Amino acid sequence: MAKSINKRSPALTWFMTSFVVLWVLIAAGPFLWTVWGSFKVQADFFSKSDWRNAIYGVQTLAETGGRFTGDGYYGAWVQQEFWRNTLNTSIVVFFTVLISLTLGTLGGYALARSGYRYSFWLLMAALVFRAMPHITLVSGYLLPFFEWNVWGHLATTIIVLVAINQPFTLWMLHSFFLNIPKDMDESAMVDGCTRFQAFRHVIIPVMWPGVITTGLFSFLLAYNDFAVTSMLLNAENQTMIPRIASFLGTVRETGDVMFAVAAVVSAIIPLFFLILFFQRQIVSGLTAGAVKG
Repeated sequence: MAKSINKRSPALTWFMTSFVVLWVLIAAGPFLWTVWGSFKVQADFFSKSDWRNAIYGVQTLAETGGRFTGDGYYGAWVQQEFWRNTLNTSIVVFFTVLISLTLGTLGGYALARSGYRYSFWLLMAALVFRAMPHITLVSGYLLPFFEWNVWGHLATTIIVLVAINQPFTLWMLHSFFLNIPKDMDESAMVDGCTRFQAFRHVIIPVMWPGVITTGLFSFLLAYNDFAVTSMLLNAENQTMIPRIASFLGTVRETGDVMFAVAAVVSAIIPLFFLILFFQRQIVSGLTAGAVKG
């Protein structure tokens, strides 16, 4: 039996390796192709006559004198001032994550330690609210924002994104707090700490993996949002995702596709390094939230 298992091991190893390589190519292939194409002209990257033009850069060489060009990035960042949209995104993301984690941490801890039944119904209401499409929630904010003349500002968008994101942070952080024994709180309070001091000095240090994991998902919600930001922000305060869509143009207006391609690559790179830097905290946070006890 042992020999037959050993004989199958090389074949199984080869199959698993091939599967992983194929999966990586399928998953990373479109992104790598987009990065490569961002340094070409539109006639090459979207060539209908021969797709290999995107590899060799035939038209790029004819138009720019080289097989690679940074015209897409220059046009997006300098001519179209994409840096302003990046700054707007940074502001929206920072305050959305900060407010969501602050309220979610306090609320999740209170609900996890509460012995009252209303905490269960609050979580159920939050779950229903979280399950609703974002576009249906935004419509309720439009009328008061127009009447108060605050539509189009970053602050109002942050408020809406926090409201949409709060049920998720409550649920996720609540599950993390449930995995922390109440004895830790009680021991700290016996030693003279108040409830808040026990929360701050004892519970939060243990909670960091969960906070980082929840913060990352909050970051992705605000960073990648299109429906809320496109409806609540004017052209002057647009974030990156709606601005990328505007680069593509409309039926009445001609856009520049290569500006959009360069902007897409620019928007993805921070996410790549964020996941790479926090991968251990994310894995440990998800594991801690999934395993009880």
